[in-house]
Amino acid sequence: MKPLDLSPDAPWRQRYRTPVVAGSQVAHSDKSRGLAISNRDGVYQLYAWHVDSGDLRQITNAPAGVVFGGLSPDGKYIYYLRDEKGNELGHFVRVPFEAAVDTEPEDLTPDMPPYASFSISQSLNGAKLGFSTGGNDGFTLWVMDVAPDGSLSAPAALYKSARLTFGPTLSANGEWALVTSAERSEKMNYSVYSLRTSAPGEIVHVLQDDDASIQPLGFAPVQGDTRVLATTNVTGFDRPVIWDAATGLREDFPLNDLEGDVSPVAWSPDGKRFMLNQMVGAHYQLYEYDLDRSTLTKLNHPGGSYYAGYYFDDETFYTSKTDAQNPTQVIALNPRTGALKHVVLKAGDAPASRPMRSVTFPSTDGATIQAWIATPDGDGPWPTILETHGGPTAVKTDSYSAFMQAWLDHGYAFCSVNYRGSVSFGRQFEQAIWGNLGDLEVDDMAAAYQWLVANGIAQPDAVLLTGGSYGGYLTLQGLGRRPELWAGGMAVVAIADWTLMYEDQAETLRGYQRSLFGGTPDELPEQHAKSSPITYAGQIRAPVLVIQGSNDTRCPARQMRVYEDKLKSLGKEITVDWFDAGHGSRAMEESIRQTELMLRWANRVLG
Repeated sequence: MKPLDLSPDAPWRQRYRTPVVAGSQVAHSDKSRGLAISNRDGVYQLYAWHVDSGDLRQITNAPAGVVFGGLSPDGKYIYYLRDEKGNELGHFVRVPFEAAVDTEPEDLTPDMPPYASFSISQSLNGAKLGFSTGGNDGFTLWVMDVAPDGSLSAPAALYKSARLTFGPTLSANGEWALVTSAERSEKMNYSVYSLRTSAPGEIVHVLQDDDASIQPLGFAPVQGDTRVLATTNVTGFDRPVIWDAATGLREDFPLNDLEGDVSPVAWSPDGKRFMLNQMVGAHYQLYEYDLDRSTLTKLNHPGGSYYAGYYFDDETFYTSKTDAQNPTQVIALNPRTGALKHVVLKAGDAPASRPMRSVTFPSTDGATIQAWIATPDGDGPWPTILETHGGPTAVKTDSYSAFMQAWLDHGYAFCSVNYRGSVSFGRQFEQAIWGNLGDLEVDDMAAAYQWLVANGIAQPDAVLLTGGSYGGYLTLQGLGRRPELWAGGMAVVAIADWTLMYEDQAETLRGYQRSLFGGTPDELPEQHAKSSPITYAGQIRAPVLVIQGSNDTRCPARQMRVYEDKLKSLGKEITVDWFDAGHGSRAMEESIRQTELMLRWANRVLG
């Protein structure tokens, strides 16, 4: 360890304050207008993007930030979910693209109670708007008519389900809609239904695979085209499929020469090509597939991680790119070659950062686990941070992390583990934890510990766990299940008791939890108890730090307060820090405060 650098201009603080562009989109029929998500003013907000000049104008000013929004195809309106202090419960609203930051938004659903939602979208011809709501009665997908002058009809229910359901995904002309639902599976295997928006509830065709999952990317961006580009993992790994929502005809693309998951990213504007992303060992590689020629072209693009992406035009592909040494920004690639054309929306300048490298090691049941390692200057072993990502249906890739670099600055090694349950390693790897959370993941964390010690990276008595959301859950679970390994744990917006969490969380997350476990806590009480960190509170030996959002509806406050009381009653050392937001911080200064809290805590715990 090094002495803490808590000066106002410390490099680790500067990295947090580096503006990034986390995502973007461009209006389908007005390429001069776009929408960007950035923290350039200190908190992640939505920005109206004037594409020709590159200027960003702030639209939202929510204290807890906004990280999800939509732009109408004509570029006239910006849509987002307006919630209360980041609790992710509220109403969809819209503001004109030209609006000032203090413009009062128009509520799309003033007569509805607050709801949670995953999505809002509009047909490319602008005639239909679709969105989802989650509440105590399950999931409902809605459609609204949009008049030429922009006025909206009352929302009409398109589809309802008690199981986890997403959508609607609308065709270019708004006449067709897709519903993605887990109701035909006990867990998180999804099927896709096609419906006419003029006939709510009437399923026309079903796209499904036995014991596998299918998720749609979207309809071809051509008026009258009913082809859908989707992903199926029926082969054991993600592969593209094209399905006609009107006829039910299907064409699979096995791409047998490619390893790992290969998922569609975007249609070309003419619907004749599509971009694919291959992930092998948490590494990205883009390809373009030409349907007329049946050819697959590997793009020679810069290294790093690529998030989402879309064709700006036939000759230009926009995507968000990052790596361990460079913050996220939007770049333009040649979709035929992958050559970098130019930076579209640049990130700010950050202090120099250290790279990470990929490693693998064995775990239980013969599983091979991939992780990312970064080390500070000098020779090891070092005190080490062992991180687990959220999700669990997510993956850690080569990406910029001010959090990781702060630990490296202070003489810690850093390891981020893609435990079983992570995506991009195949269906068997992802589904291995379903119905039995917190077992195999902890095995993989223990295997990481053993590898780090055996390879001279980690000091055996100075490994600290950390993670946020599901990663926070695994931090607490690891402390209780393998207490002999860890010097302490720092959990952020964490899960401590699955049963209490289910009682208090938003319906969208209840649906997700039911799918992970295969049932509710009432239906599977023993499994929920076995998977809950509170069950192992008495086994914890190391100090615990928890940082929790007081307005979090994903990992609500009550279950953490009960966990805190339990540990204190057992004489365990636990500190809980509450911040006034929801599921994580979207504000630079709050993230800096939390990191400083963890740095101080870690140095005290390790002496």
